[in-house]
Amino acid sequence: MKSVKLGNHILEVPIIQGGMGVGVSLSNLAGNVAKKGGMGVISAAHPGYRKTNFRTENIKANYDAIIEEVTKAKEIANGKGLVGVNIMVAGREYAKMVEATVKAKADAIISGAGLALDLPKLVNGASILLSPIVSSGKAMRLIAKVWEKRHNYFPDFVVVEGSKAGGHLGFKEEDLFSGNCPSLEEILVEVDSELAPYREKANRPIPIFVAGGIYDGCDIAHYIKKGADGVQIGTRFIATYECDADEAFKEAVISCTESDIGFVKSPSGFPGRAIINSFVKKTREAGNISMKNCLNCMIPCNPSDTVYCISEALIQSVSGNVDKGLIFVGETAARVNEMNSVSDLIDSLIRETDLCLGEIL
Repeated sequence: MKSVKLGNHILEVPIIQGGMGVGVSLSNLAGNVAKKGGMGVISAAHPGYRKTNFRTENIKANYDAIIEEVTKAKEIANGKGLVGVNIMVAGREYAKMVEATVKAKADAIISGAGLALDLPKLVNGASILLSPIVSSGKAMRLIAKVWEKRHNYFPDFVVVEGSKAGGHLGFKEEDLFSGNCPSLEEILVEVDSELAPYREKANRPIPIFVAGGIYDGCDIAHYIKKGADGVQIGTRFIATYECDADEAFKEAVISCTESDIGFVKSPSGFPGRAIINSFVKKTREAGNISMKNCLNCMIPCNPSDTVYCISEALIQSVSGNVDKGLIFVGETAARVNEMNSVSDLIDSLIRETDLCLGEIL
């Protein structure tokens, strides 16, 4: 495995821990990933859910929490690795979450669940790495074109996410169900091609990290050989002692089987992959519901006619009420069958990658 240059930073271990909300990846997980030389990522999806003013002052609670969580993560990292924040474009307070992330002096913003067309403008010249999450060459072309034309800015790196990822997915529901989504390899080639002229204009590399279905070092080696600079992994980091989720949440992931994993509808407007637990089954039977208490957090969501409150569903599960909430996981979750420390997991991924790269080469 080779280190990757990101702006003025060197990412010694080219592994990004995927941002997982609500509350699955906060300071403890992100800080410990960074401590091992990777990029730990805090999710900006309601990081303040445990605060006493969360229901009454939701924006303030989340704003303050981002600053607190980034600060704690950097303390844990002790000068190693990088600490980023994942912010969903579909979030109604997107600009405020970007502002809080900049104020917290995070190292990077990774932004998906929509097209992050104005992200460079929102950071207002701050020294912070910016990366869109894309699932097609077309999306990459549009973002790169707009960033150059409107903001005279080029991505510092890019996360390319395939259809095997957990959480919200950038593909049509019918394509996911029919298996007609392009492979991660195909998307990687498309995005790499779209970035070629912008690398030349920027006169610097624009590294690509692939995500979705990455489980072990041989997967990492495979995509490095295909031209990726590194990977983003989410699900495997759930089953770590340092993950910020409740133990019941982690155990649900460890004990799930392939037949337990499927697609769900989300008020965000994007389909998602999750464990099909009793909560998901009940929402499928009940159909759309009317919200009584709404945090007004997702732009596409209509509180009067939504499948369920995704914020409440995620808060319930991360707090340990797994049968009353939603558990997002990647396609490889069924292969996760034991707890590890972040340190042991990353060491294992490095060993496997080096071994598999040797075999591939």
